[in-house]
Amino acid sequence: MEVRVLSAPPSSACPERDYIRIHTDTDPLDDTTVLATIERITDKTRADATHVKRVKTLVTRLRMTAHAALELATSYAHWKKVPVVYADSSVAPPR
Repeated sequence: MEVRVLSAPPSSACPERDYIRIHTDTDPLDDTTVLATIERITDKTRADATHVKRVKTLVTRLRMTAHAALELATSYAHWKKVPVVYADSSVAPPR
């Protein structure tokens, strides 16, 4: 299965119903490392028209390089068959 890595959309409305999202912040103690948060989001509409959005946090503010965060998120997405990884602007998708 191919996993697409895309820049995070400007709004919280994503067209996919199952995706991984990476947020990063600069580590105040080391500017070569980021604090990464990786989440899996599932967005479903039930039969009774109830909208359910589930956010499962996989990693919270873990010190790692941006490349390592992207590699971890992509590996998880491939393992769980999640088609899309959205990365914020500080985590550049590979070309």
